[in-house]
Formats: sequence, structure tokens, C-alpha cells
Amino acid sequence: MLRTIFRLRTFQFCPRKLQVEFLSLRSLFSSSTMAKSKFEYVREFESHDICLPNCFIVVRVDGKGFHKFTEAHGFEKPNDREGLLLMSKAAARVMEEFNDISCAYGQSDEFSFVFNRDTNVYKRRTEKILSVVNSLFTSSYVFFWDKFISRKLKYPPAFDARIVLYPTVNNLRDYLSWRQADAHINNLYNTAFWGLVKAGKTKQEAEQKLCGTVSSDKHEILFKTCSINYNNECELYKKGTMVIKKLVAKGKGDSTYNTVYVPLNCDIIQDKFWNDNPQLLNTELDTPVCREITEECQLVFVKTKITSDEDVDSNKKKTNKKKNRNPQRRNHGRAETNGVKSED
Repeated sequence: MLRTIFRLRTFQFCPRKLQVEFLSLRSLFSSSTMAKSKFEYVREFESHDICLPNCFIVVRVDGKGFHKFTEAHGFEKPNDREGLLLMSKAAARVMEEFNDISCAYGQSDEFSFVFNRDTNVYKRRTEKILSVVNSLFTSSYVFFWDKFISRKLKYPPAFDARIVLYPTVNNLRDYLSWRQADAHINNLYNTAFWGLVKAGKTKQEAEQKLCGTVSSDKHEILFKTCSINYNNECELYKKGTMVIKKLVAKGKGDSTYNTVYVPLNCDIIQDKFWNDNPQLLNTELDTPVCREITEECQLVFVKTKITSDEDVDSNKKKTNKKKNRNPQRRNHGRAETNGVKSED
């Protein structure tokens, strides 16, 4: 009996001792202690690739499995206008978030975003820039889906992305020219292919008919077999979309400017486009102020208060500083209108 009592006493509850142990345990898991804990060494396994300085950073997002995706969602062949406009809308949303993106070019299921060569966004960390641009573009594509396409979204789309650095203006222009040439070649083939299919050919017969043909042959096939003059086809399909930003005066004598993101379906291979828009390659130049842009021609509408025309430059510099510090925090201006294509 005495032995049993003795054992019970040894296990008596001691609140003071328990409190001391609890405090020591809490201090172990406090933020200040954890920051220097034995587990912190795992951060040494992280690696950060930095984009080379003084280079244009180009992020290209590309639809993954979009041939299957467009078929599942009933996109029109060879081009689905609403699908293309949706792509441009998502691209404009990315440009709205990153002030250091000077322009973006898209065609089919891809979009290329051009960051200024002097940008310091995310300290030029490759994985950070790549992941944020790609995820924002994808989420925007889903977010704006209902505004452009009446059919229900059956499953989430996916986009892959890559970063390429271009050290010179000529390199960058050649890259964008390559993408537009690709748009022309693919669209001409797809227009001829689906023209033949709609004219009664099977897909296999259409492929055989086009096998080994050159550009002039496809033009002739389209004209004679499908009664289509390719030169009269929509510029959106033939040239893709270049999105740039412009300032528009709200009204006569008004000190408020509207920042709009404008889709252009024009030739970017020749010099004329770049001569007309020198600010895209030179950050020292101001965003152009236009007297009027119709609502149908703008993708995103953002109000920017500027006291006078002379203050456009100073406002731009302040905005650039702010965006470089934290490009995620921005007012999300809304405006319906354009976007880009569907084929794989």
C-alpha cells in the first residue's frame, strides 16, 4: 500500500514545471528562433538564375495541347476570332501588371512579352519572371473566357513558357519578325487546308493536295478551289497582334490621361512600324499621347492623372520606380475588347 502511494506521488501534476517546459517549447518555435534554427540550411539548396544585364528579356507563353483544347471547345477553323481576342486580352492584363513590358506580340496560341533591357523587375530572377508572367496569363485567359466565348469552359487550359535574352535591337526585331513570318506561313497553310476540307475534301486528301506546295500554289488553290482571295483575309489572322500602350487625353483641355493597351494587326517586319513607335525600343522616349482611340481598339483602360503634357515623362519615371519595387500591386483597370487565336 505504501509503495503504491509513493508511486502516485512521483507522478503528481506540477503546474509550475509544466509552465516552464511550455515556455521553452514556445520559444523554440518562435519566428526569431526558427529563422536561425538548424533547419535553415535547406535554403542553401535554392538556386537563382539571373537574366544577363543590358539584354531584352522576352517571355513567350505557348498553349500546351491546344489542338485538343480547341477541338474540345468547338473553336472555328482555321481561325477563331473570339479565341484570338481572348488571347490578346490576357496579354494586355499581363502588360497592365508589368509596366516594364514595352510590347507583346501574339499569334495562334502564343504570346511573346518584351521587357525593357534596363528592367530590374524581381531583380531579373529568371524563375520569378517566368512563373509570374505564365501564371498571370493563364489565369487571365480563364478569367476573361466568358466575356469572349459563349461556350462553357470544359477543362483548364495550360501554357508553357520560356525566357530568351536578346542583347541587341536587331536581335529582338529579328525574333519578332520570325514569329510574324511563322504566323503568315501557318495561317496560309491552315486557310488552304480547311478551305479544301470545307469544299468536300477529306483531311487526308487535303494534306496530300498541299504536300510540296509553295506559297503561290496555296494562293492558287484557295482562289480556284475555294473561291478565296487570301489577300482579302483578315489582318488579324495573317499578321497576328502587336499590343502596345498609349496615353489618350480624356478630353479637350483635360489634365487626365487614359492609359490604354492597343492591339495592332500590322507588319512589324518592315521599318515603318518601329519608326512610328520608337519608344518600344528606347526607354528614354515617352509613351505617345494620342488624341483619340476608339473603345473598340483598346484592350485595357487605366486612368492616369497627369497635370500637363510636360509631366508625362516625370509621371512615367515615378511609375517605373514604383512598379520595379513591387510590380504586383496595381489598380486593375477594366475594359472589354480584344484578344488572340486557337490552333496548335
